[in-house]
Amino acid sequence: MTILLETGDIGRFATVGDYTSYGRCGRATPTSNGKKKAHHNGKNGNPYLAWAFVEAVHPALRTCPQAKAFYDRKRAKRNGALATKALAAKWRKAAY
Repeated sequence: MTILLETGDIGRFATVGDYTSYGRCGRATPTSNGKKKAHHNGKNGNPYLAWAFVEAVHPALRTCPQAKAFYDRKRAKRNGALATKALAAKWRKAAY
């Protein structure tokens, strides 16, 4: 219910990238003229939507073998928090 209410009208997002960025899953890399300009956009977006997708991922890790396999692959390369965020990003794309 939180995801539905925080997303609102899905038509306001032109692309799936816009929706994932709104949910704090895109990289915050402001560039201009091919140069990286700042590191200040990491907290842009909807924190409640980001929280809701991460919370939705946790039960899936216990019940869905495909989600668990993806999580394990990501966790082997990075840490658990980033693996959870990566899985939540996949779910955002699917929800779009």
